[in-house]
Amino acid sequence: MQAMILAGGFGTRISEESAIRPKPMVEIGGRPILWHIMKMYLAHGVNDFVICCGYKGHLIKQFFRDYAMDGADITFDMREGTTTLLRATTEPWKVTLVDTGLNVMTGGRIKRAAKYLGEGPFCCTYGDGVSNVDITALIAFHRAQKTLATVTAVQPPGRFGAFTLPSDNMRVPSFKEKPGGDGAWVNGGFFVLEPEVIDLIEGDSTIWERGPMEQLAASEQLAAFRHEGFWQPMDTLHDKQTLELLWEGGKAPWKKW
Repeated sequence: MQAMILAGGFGTRISEESAIRPKPMVEIGGRPILWHIMKMYLAHGVNDFVICCGYKGHLIKQFFRDYAMDGADITFDMREGTTTLLRATTEPWKVTLVDTGLNVMTGGRIKRAAKYLGEGPFCCTYGDGVSNVDITALIAFHRAQKTLATVTAVQPPGRFGAFTLPSDNMRVPSFKEKPGGDGAWVNGGFFVLEPEVIDLIEGDSTIWERGPMEQLAASEQLAAFRHEGFWQPMDTLHDKQTLELLWEGGKAPWKKW
């Protein structure tokens, strides 16, 4: 299964870092948070990634170009004009980097990058948050629900897209992005999606968390995978510092590799 990662936003709420790099490239423990997310997926056997780039996307491309070479023995044949990696020590990732535009919304980025997806369901998440969510269980849950989409439900303070979740039903009856108040189950990302959801995205201006997710909920095609464990977005400098302290202290819950 492939995983799509939304990594094209401006990251205005962490401008101290995003002024010089895209938010997914902000480092935790010396590695971009994007690297941490990909390592999480790899721990569950997902190693084929489609990354939606936008703001300062060239820095993401440079990272992956250099990453493979930094950990390898290399032969540069100046006469033949070839470069050969002799011993690679990097992860067995396949990474497709897609320029999805600068001012494109989340839904538009998914739609633009969809041509690089294979057949069948795919994972999708944001490029700025980590969790100890069981991705293997999440994928199995999605398949059992037989819905077009599954979202991971978490319970942090009410700053994200919230939805009601009856105890006797795994379908999401309503969805609302960034409501007021705390305590609701909220959108934690880590989606599993069927290819048909692409048809719900009109174009570049479509916000995935509004029209498409609201339509899926209204048609009982949005399932919720409850995750009561660790989940932390990196929206602010304080969030980054929180993640750094966990990593440096050897207590990073998302590190399953």
